[in-house]
Amino acid sequence: MTPKPSTVVDLVWIDALKFSTVSRPQIIIDSAGAAGPSPVEALGLALAGCMSVDVAHILSRGRRPLRAMRAQLVGDRAQEDPHRFLYVALHLTIEGDVPAGAVERAIRLSREKYCSVWHSMRQDIDFQVTFDLVP
Repeated sequence: MTPKPSTVVDLVWIDALKFSTVSRPQIIIDSAGAAGPSPVEALGLALAGCMSVDVAHILSRGRRPLRAMRAQLVGDRAQEDPHRFLYVALHLTIEGDVPAGAVERAIRLSREKYCSVWHSMRQDIDFQVTFDLVP
């Protein structure tokens, strides 16, 4: 098995508390969340993206007719430093003739085996994933 290449992130300071990625497409990380996502929003984006990609991939491999999918993540953070995530709720809205059991299986596989972002986070975070099906 070929080893996974190292993940490289290259940021350059813009001003104040804003940084930009050097690679394309460019992403601006802004502490205030105005010019781009804050670092914590970027983490939420990474988690929602990782789970969504996994679920879409697993459903498509199972030949499930996925027409559209939307992911919405809401996270509650600690009031004291370091203001880490304590609770994260991810809700998926899936359009297509997809059985609920197939979605449940895809979510379970992503969470338990495939989502590298989730497995890189603290496992004591209360992480809930729900979904709606739209035929």
